[in-house]
Amino acid sequence: MGRFLVGAVAVVVGLFVVGAIAAWVFHALLSVLGYLIVGALVVGGGLWLYGRAKRGLGSTRNQRRLEAGLTTWRQRNR
Repeated sequence: MGRFLVGAVAVVVGLFVVGAIAAWVFHALLSVLGYLIVGALVVGGGLWLYGRAKRGLGSTRNQRRLEAGLTTWRQRNR
């Protein structure tokens, strides 16, 4: 009976230790994944905002091209 009790306690303690380690590893992996997702969103949002600002300012060449196209359209559609 004593051997069975020691074996049963060893199995329970072993399962507890393995479960605690697995929970710690799972939590660490999810934390890293969460940080990666937040970082990707921040970098992607920054790039998107940069592109919008750059496009909003426009270059003088692009502005002249648009104005020339608008002038041509107005002349054709009098």
